[in-house]
Amino acid sequence: MILAMHGAGRPARQLDPGEDERWLTVDQLEEVLDRAADREDVHLTFDDGNDSDVEVVLPRLVERGLTAEFFPLAGRLGQRGYLDRDGLCELTRAGMEIGSHGWEPRDWRRLDDRHARRELTDAPKLLGDLCGRPVRRYSLPFGAYDRRVLARLRQAGATRVYSSDGGAARRDGWLQARTELRHDLDGERLDGVLSAGARRGHWVNRLLRRPAR
Repeated sequence: MILAMHGAGRPARQLDPGEDERWLTVDQLEEVLDRAADREDVHLTFDDGNDSDVEVVLPRLVERGLTAEFFPLAGRLGQRGYLDRDGLCELTRAGMEIGSHGWEPRDWRRLDDRHARRELTDAPKLLGDLCGRPVRRYSLPFGAYDRRVLARLRQAGATRVYSSDGGAARRDGWLQARTELRHDLDGERLDGVLSAGARRGHWVNRLLRRPAR
């Protein structure tokens, strides 16, 4: 199960329309991390590159011995409420993985060739130059994609792509489904998300263990 999160705690900037629906409180974040610390089948990701990634999320990950993948918007680095270069490097030094969420929050299905290069090539190159390692994993803005987007990502050299399709993910999948956590998250909803992934994983494992006929 791959969980997708965004900002946490008190926002340091004015949120874009609808963004508050994907913003967690510190208590909600800590409950998610506590559950993840007790399981080996939960992977954590954070989109957008909010400064809460370093101020709120990182110390709580380190405290629990957890790692996560972070997908900043390259075009917003250094802006108010977002990560700057030092924050990006701090995540890297702490053992976190850095991927790309593009340059700006845009629907990649509607990009012309020039904007596609900026979102899929220039953005990860800038992030890679800043954090000192190649960036080849992508998180799809709004979880939106089609065949053309996936073809462009393959051409750009993506090694893994994260959607927001929900449900359990396959460990060896190139296109990985994530489940997005929202502002109305509570213990019951979190239990439902995690148990759904466990049930599907158990069902897949049963199929894999069946003898061939």
